[in-house]
Amino acid sequence: HDDELKNRKDIPKDSVLRVHSLNVQEYRIQPLDILSIQFESLTTEEFDFFSKSSPSMRSGGNAAANAAVTGIMVDAQGEIEYPVVGKVKIAGFTIFEAQKHLQEIALQYLKDVVVRVRMLNFRFTLLGEVNGEKTVISTNPRLTMMEAIALGGGLSELADRQNVKILRQVANETQVFYVDLLQETFIESEYYYVQQNDVIIVAPLRQRTFKRYFAGNLGLITATISAAFF
Repeated sequence: HDDELKNRKDIPKDSVLRVHSLNVQEYRIQPLDILSIQFESLTTEEFDFFSKSSPSMRSGGNAAANAAVTGIMVDAQGEIEYPVVGKVKIAGFTIFEAQKHLQEIALQYLKDVVVRVRMLNFRFTLLGEVNGEKTVISTNPRLTMMEAIALGGGLSELADRQNVKILRQVANETQVFYVDLLQETFIESEYYYVQQNDVIIVAPLRQRTFKRYFAGNLGLITATISAAFF
């Protein structure tokens, strides 16, 4: 499909050209994740020990800082702890699975309880030819590679979009792989979505040296050569 833009006038408008099946990967909670866990029920607040031990987000100030202060951290064993109930294993659950699991436990103690779980510290790092190297913290754990890069300011003019390097933590290992953002079939790849703590490294194009250093100083070089003849 790389040549279809050569004949733009022939591209049909207002119709679907192709359909790709997404390999949707729901994020699974990991140790040291910070979560907002809220319980709502008809039980009198005095007897609702779940809500007392589940602080909600405070308004105002820096959102990331508030998240770190008010969220509940999953411990190294993948558990969170509540009074009476004790430790509850939630690592490995998706956000919706964790909600259902905690609701089933809470219903043993509270009336008509509703549980809401939200990710507070989903993070990834952008390095290289991007418009601002940074670590980004998002509350949305389902981000594509393109969305993640856009959140960080997007790619620079000299970015090599066909050779983007990813460092990914899986258990006690770090996986290294490359993705091609220009390949349409990348939509179907298992690497289409960003994972917690991914490091995204965008390499420069090979002509970077010429474009950035030679072309940028071409006027100065021309002036210098001209001066040499006078």
